[in-house]
Amino acid sequence: MRYPIAIEPGDARHAYGVVVPDLPGCFSGGDSLDEAIEGAREAILLHIEGLLESGKGLTEPRPVSEHQQNADYEGWIWALVDVDLTGLDSRAKRINITLPTRILNLVDKAARRGGESRSGFLAHAALEYMERRQER
Repeated sequence: MRYPIAIEPGDARHAYGVVVPDLPGCFSGGDSLDEAIEGAREAILLHIEGLLESGKGLTEPRPVSEHQQNADYEGWIWALVDVDLTGLDSRAKRINITLPTRILNLVDKAARRGGESRSGFLAHAALEYMERRQER
């Protein structure tokens, strides 16, 4: 997906500032124009990930020409940032894994106790494990 970004020009003493008009609260910056654009890509991904985790939907980005009419961005530089959202896709995907029978039986037993499917249990266990690892 391509997002328009507005870049406030920097100079020798000030970094370039970046806002993403279609994602209120999403901003970034960089010491050079290239750094500012690359930082915007990362900021957009993190912002969208937060929106999706909180259950909010995404709207389609509007054309640059629409945003250019906003006087708040007068004199700013415009660019389009192509963001690959496939890593944020929450649709289920069938995978093939191999586990020892004893562990699979334990997983199934724990899933039944929790009222979950095998897949749901494994997904929750993986997320919980990753959250604990990040806290270290």
